Amino acid sequence: MLPVMDDSSDPAPSAHTEFSIVRHLPVGAEPQPGGGVHFRVWAPAARTIAVETDDQPAVELPAEGAGYFSALVAEVGPGSLYRYRLDGREAALPDPASRFQPDGPHGRSEVVDPARFRWSDGNWKGVPHDRLVIYEMHIGTFTAGGTWAAAIEYLPGLAELGITCIEMMPVADFPGRFGWGYDGVDLFAPTRLYGRPCDLRRFVDRAHGLGLAVILDVVYNHIGPDGNYLKSFAPAYFTDRYANEWGEALNFDGPDSTAVREFFVANAGYWIDEYHFDGLRLDATQQIFDSSSDHVLAVIARRVREAAGGRRTTFIAAENEAQVARLARSPEDGGYGLDALWNDDFHHSAHVALTGRAEAYYSDYRGHAGEFVALAKHGFLYQGQRYAWQGQNRGTPALDLSAGRYVVYLQNHDQIANSATGERGHRLASPGAWRAMTAYLLLSPSIPLLFQGEEFSASAPFLFFADHRGELGRLVKKGRGEFLAQFPSVASPGMSARLDDPGDVETFRRCVLDTGERERNGTAIALHRDLIALRRRMFGGGPPRIDGAVLGENQWLIRYFGEAGGDFLLIVNLGRDWVLDSIAEPLIAPPQGKRWRLRWSSEDPCYGGGGSPDSDTGGVWRLTGHAATVLAAGE
Repeated sequence: MLPVMDDSSDPAPSAHTEFSIVRHLPVGAEPQPGGGVHFRVWAPAARTIAVETDDQPAVELPAEGAGYFSALVAEVGPGSLYRYRLDGREAALPDPASRFQPDGPHGRSEVVDPARFRWSDGNWKGVPHDRLVIYEMHIGTFTAGGTWAAAIEYLPGLAELGITCIEMMPVADFPGRFGWGYDGVDLFAPTRLYGRPCDLRRFVDRAHGLGLAVILDVVYNHIGPDGNYLKSFAPAYFTDRYANEWGEALNFDGPDSTAVREFFVANAGYWIDEYHFDGLRLDATQQIFDSSSDHVLAVIARRVREAAGGRRTTFIAAENEAQVARLARSPEDGGYGLDALWNDDFHHSAHVALTGRAEAYYSDYRGHAGEFVALAKHGFLYQGQRYAWQGQNRGTPALDLSAGRYVVYLQNHDQIANSATGERGHRLASPGAWRAMTAYLLLSPSIPLLFQGEEFSASAPFLFFADHRGELGRLVKKGRGEFLAQFPSVASPGMSARLDDPGDVETFRRCVLDTGERERNGTAIALHRDLIALRRRMFGGGPPRIDGAVLGENQWLIRYFGEAGGDFLLIVNLGRDWVLDSIAEPLIAPPQGKRWRLRWSSEDPCYGGGGSPDSDTGGVWRLTGHAATVLAAGE
């Protein structure tokens, strides 16, 4: 049974004059156990601040010192709408730590009482990292309804598929009618576009009931340009000491940075505490600048685990274009203590292998068998050697990181959209090769990630969309075109003129998944379901020891060593049919007293394949072209 909301308004509580203030966050509006709401804001740029609520006289917030102002207002309660007026200015502003913006970033803030939601996940312990199969979800396009309530309906299907963790794209409120969420401006306010705060809580609660962890994509590298009022309260939120490709860099190490760090670290803990998220995905951490001895990312990692209180497993993954291994090392080894890093090398090599296209940032990849063996064994391909596309070395040594420290994928929101048409990978590759590479992904010793719709070969593209109006909208469209121009094929006159306008509502609507395809595309569903089940069997005792070998330019194998000779062998052939009388590779020899037996094939007709013979027939190996085969050691 789903829990009952409510974070809606109740009659205002009676006034109370004396009782201790209970706060969970350093800033924001928080209902008090004895009644009333305590307002606290950091605004060192202001001399005076007053809070204005519905049908109530403005109340001045006394200064505490260090730029903080606060007061208890007894006449308001949950559901009350409010704004702050700084120094008596004409325009009152929303709360920088608002927990909900019912009318968007430019409107009034709403008092929310998180204690009103009744959770049913008290026994939830989270998902162990070695069982993670991640599903990236954009709520606005996941269903036609585009809400948390609509998405809940499909959670049982994801659990049945074998997904164990949902990675939700950013939900901090942002302007306009649609967007990716990476231009969020109210970091504590779940966007009103997807429902109310209780709807998000209900989504997470239901997911936990089905055995699904939920982590949230958060953006701590910049703040969106529209609806961003932080500088009005404190210019020290930002710094010009670092160049940031999306605007002003955030101030994590300069003057007055203590309160800035506190704001963002508190936000990280807030999602774990008040919404029961199981962790975070940290966006573009290469643009988070901090020269402090205790890097803000390390502080965020500690806060996330502290918020979970040891009651459940948390997971923190980072996107880091520079591929700095330190982020995923333990504090004892001089690292920041994050759990995993996104591995773009995996995607880029797979893209080249599947499509033959190696433009722009794909140009340093060959898509050959050796890269896929190295990805399985060593994680990042670039660990400090020269990267010609950037004209410099890329990455840092990471051979000490285990495979489980990487998240790998064939698709994600960025990589689908970083093209002229936003087409899905299965539409760019041959069907057989796509099935084979899906097997390599889902049987990877790293943590696999699927992008929404990938499991049923969705026909909907995924394009960049952002509802910015006027000059900002024009600049966003221009900037998107300039970014895609790094690909010579996209920069051609015929194609550049056909690029979709990010601000056009039709661009957004085209990206909405057709839920009926979940039923119609049963072969794709079966492929993913069976592979995830096979992964569970192969990894049942924990991550297996693996090794790999190159068989040919487009052929490779991965050997999974199980207990008592319970080994598995994955062979991938992205080339033509290949027959070998002998193979001078010891990893292909079966355990003593056993032989390889066909366990799974990507060419099984139930997946839309054309059938596949046994790989080993009397010592002669027949490797079907554009196919993957899993063999199990048996008697």
